[in-house]
Amino acid sequence: MAQFVFQSPGKYIQGQGVLAKLGEETQKLAKKPLLISDEMVWSITSGTIKESFNTVDIDFAYEEFNGEASEVEIDRLSEAGKNNDVDIVIGVGGGKTLDTSKAIADNLKTPVIIVPTTASTDAPTSSLSVIYSDEGEFTGYRFYDKNPDLIIVDSNVVVNAPIKLFASGMSDAMATLVEARATLNRKGETMVGGQPTLASIAIAEKCEETLFKHGHAAFQAASKGLVTPQVNAVIEANTLLSGLGFENGGLAAAHAIHNGFTTLSGDIHHLSHGEKVTYGTLVQLLLENSSDEKMFKYIDFYKSIGMPTTLKEMHLEDASFEDLVKVGKLAIDPNDTFANLSDKITAEDVANAILAVNELSNR
Repeated sequence: MAQFVFQSPGKYIQGQGVLAKLGEETQKLAKKPLLISDEMVWSITSGTIKESFNTVDIDFAYEEFNGEASEVEIDRLSEAGKNNDVDIVIGVGGGKTLDTSKAIADNLKTPVIIVPTTASTDAPTSSLSVIYSDEGEFTGYRFYDKNPDLIIVDSNVVVNAPIKLFASGMSDAMATLVEARATLNRKGETMVGGQPTLASIAIAEKCEETLFKHGHAAFQAASKGLVTPQVNAVIEANTLLSGLGFENGGLAAAHAIHNGFTTLSGDIHHLSHGEKVTYGTLVQLLLENSSDEKMFKYIDFYKSIGMPTTLKEMHLEDASFEDLVKVGKLAIDPNDTFANLSDKITAEDVANAILAVNELSNR
């Protein structure tokens, strides 16, 4: 019998200046936080965060994140949490910081608060982490019993991050409906262990609709550091709608191909998660035998926000066919999500599709 599952975070707060509520909201959940952030993000947010905790008279322990969501880093920071006897973990930063914070909270059996400082991925709301080696190669997913207790997204902070991160979040979110529909059609399994619910597909549809409707205006405003209704709509699409949509609707080939790209060496590793998902989404659309009209709709949207749609822009113009087959082999690994599209596609099929997307984008 089919099982339908829907999970979500406990609370989501988004808006201008909401970072100042962090202390107040933390007080409702715990008394002794461990706060994780990287050096750059901390330099931007520490003043507001310290003041928010001073207001409620809570002391927190701070540990700097070293940049990779690896088991080594998770263990190091978990040990710091134990030594400080913390009762909640707060992650402030980008996707890897947030994924690491969720893993630490799971190790320590504490609540977790997620504070994204960019709208660059849909990681914040989910009950999973993407884990990498210390060298940055994808090693697998780590799943948790529950979603984060609270997500706080300050729109002012988001629009002051590099615009490429905002665009990357749009690209990551654009994969949501593409992959959820594939999972629905295959009656595949979602990230929460069931088939897609009606709610998850509706959320994924609203996510894509928002991006096509408001994406260009939001991109232009955010590039100038402006918060507009369109910017807030896209922040929500990138973060909440995409997060709920991918987790409850399912992942398929787009993210599996992203993971396949991590097997390659070179400048591709300087690209963001969303940039690699961009190309993975186009490859999935091509493997689905999408119409030319549909392919060009996505390609043109990605180009308009500066996302990579050619092998040159992916730093793969010199990659051999054998390199692309390696991408395909990792992508179709049975432990990944590619089978939600098809279990009949070969690594060579993926390599050919990667090349075909390049030709189409260079039309």
